[in-house]
Amino acid sequence: MPIRSMTGFARVSRSLPSGELTLTIKTVNHKGLDLHFHMPQEFDSVEPALRASIRKRIVRGHAQVQVSFRRNAETSPDGAATINEPLLRAWLASFRDVAERFGIESKPDLNQALRLPGMIETRAATAQPDETLEAETLSAAAEALDELDHFRLREGASIDAELRARIASIHEIIAKMQEIRSRALPYFHKRLGDRLSELLNGAHVDPARLAQEAALIAERSDISEELVRLKTHADQTGVLISSDGETGKKLDFLLQEMNRESNTILSKTGGLGEQGLALTDLGLAAKAEIDRIREQSLNIE
Repeated sequence: MPIRSMTGFARVSRSLPSGELTLTIKTVNHKGLDLHFHMPQEFDSVEPALRASIRKRIVRGHAQVQVSFRRNAETSPDGAATINEPLLRAWLASFRDVAERFGIESKPDLNQALRLPGMIETRAATAQPDETLEAETLSAAAEALDELDHFRLREGASIDAELRARIASIHEIIAKMQEIRSRALPYFHKRLGDRLSELLNGAHVDPARLAQEAALIAERSDISEELVRLKTHADQTGVLISSDGETGKKLDFLLQEMNRESNTILSKTGGLGEQGLALTDLGLAAKAEIDRIREQSLNIE
């Protein structure tokens, strides 16, 4: 199953006999599912059904749903024009926040605010629930969710391609580490022999004892188990991004394990000379790839 990004946008507009209906859904990253609705009061009755339909299609993320309805004047008994106060308050709060953060001395322009879609509504003072309007709203929501899904799948495909490239890079790093590790034991023999010869001023060193000491050093510095686990986790990551369910949360746990193995490798390769430096460089490269995967995983549903 292809992965989905938590970032998406969809807008659907419909011309109805009673007016112009516009429904917008915008989603961004969030740990859980967080739904926010901005709608005229006459749409309160449709919110439960709208919320249920969205929960069926979106598992995780912050979703902002905005519905506006510009009623035709001839369909309104008194032709009363009202200002969408929740939308106006949100616009003013955003304006002041940006002005304060960037040190801009400016006052909000009410004329500009009133030009925003949905800011002025024309409807009867005592609007009654309109079953046709509710049905059209749910239908528009279904269409918007389809459009949103296409958007999130398109974004998810880009994330998928990058994740697989990072995983392939980690596999290459592991292969290089394994190749260096296979040459480590002879290096330990030589390093230990040189050190003992220096200390004993050329006195004979028992080869068996030398092999034993080299084996102990090799065991303390051996990274074979960490490399096996790191490779296994990298394989699991590739499988996970193609599986069903909340991929983002599962991937986060797996990345923690990969990062732990990389840290252990780095702790074991210090002070091992030229080969140790090579392993350290590769370990740092693996951690960098894991961090890049984590950055992308934050946007996966």
